[in-house]
Amino acid sequence: MRATTFAAFAFALLTACSKESDTAATGALRVGFSQIGAESGWRAANTASIKAEAKKRGIDLVFLEAGGKQENQIRALRSFIQQRVDVIAFSPVVETGWQPVLEEIKQAGIPVVLTDRAVAVTDESLYECFIGSDFVEEGRRAARWLAEATKGQGVVVELQGTPGSAPAIDRKKGFEEVLAQHPGLKIAKSQSGDFTRAKGKEVMEAFLRSPEGPSITALYAHNDDMALGAIQAIQEAGRKPGTDLVVVSIDGVKDAFVAMKEGTLNCSVECNPLLGPQLFDVVEKLHRGETVARRIQTEEGMFTREQVTDAVLAGRQY
Repeated sequence: MRATTFAAFAFALLTACSKESDTAATGALRVGFSQIGAESGWRAANTASIKAEAKKRGIDLVFLEAGGKQENQIRALRSFIQQRVDVIAFSPVVETGWQPVLEEIKQAGIPVVLTDRAVAVTDESLYECFIGSDFVEEGRRAARWLAEATKGQGVVVELQGTPGSAPAIDRKKGFEEVLAQHPGLKIAKSQSGDFTRAKGKEVMEAFLRSPEGPSITALYAHNDDMALGAIQAIQEAGRKPGTDLVVVSIDGVKDAFVAMKEGTLNCSVECNPLLGPQLFDVVEKLHRGETVARRIQTEEGMFTREQVTDAVLAGRQY
């Protein structure tokens, strides 16, 4: 871990811990939330929704951002135990490696809510609820749209998300499941762009320079930020994204709507980041001792560039 990253995280941790006596005095519902980081427009909108909803409800939110590092998230979760928060929620950076800390939280008697991404554990009683999208279905929807748009023919490259993360695993699985029904669509290259715009651009540049580069006709990106970086790389290579190279991605952030309006992005499958209201509905029920659903799915749509008017773009919340 870089020294600056560690210092920033340590400062945030100490600041959060210093609030313990203050929050204890107020009697407010205290919630510890560990966020993955700020790697994309989607994540920024997710964070804003959570913070705004907590403020609206008068909930004392102890918010720690992990900079994309699992070890920082685990450290944050343990700090929440020490602060004796009422409920812990987090978006896990990867699926595995959570069982020991979740067992510590359970032993402390604190309920856990997962948001956006799930975990792989042998004991599902370690968390109360998972709120989020069906990532496999998102991958299927992207593939169905691409198969229809290309009439089932083309050379596809894939920008995967962070290795080991639930959306990267599931969005790949769903996409490949549908592509198996269309033998004329082949994935020529597949590599992680780590859900960031800069990495998406870098990997797409390498794809275009490869021997398969001239034959690429379509791009599937696991999120909009990687697609937007790739679009820049495609343009710099003298090709036309959205025209001679079809681009489909996932998330539905506002910058993707701008790209669709400009004609450089063909389709974005929505993954709704505004989870604050659903999260704190669950948190308040758990605090009252009520039973909650194990799985709560978010409502989402799918958008193509033909649908994006000036009015649609102006009304986009994230």
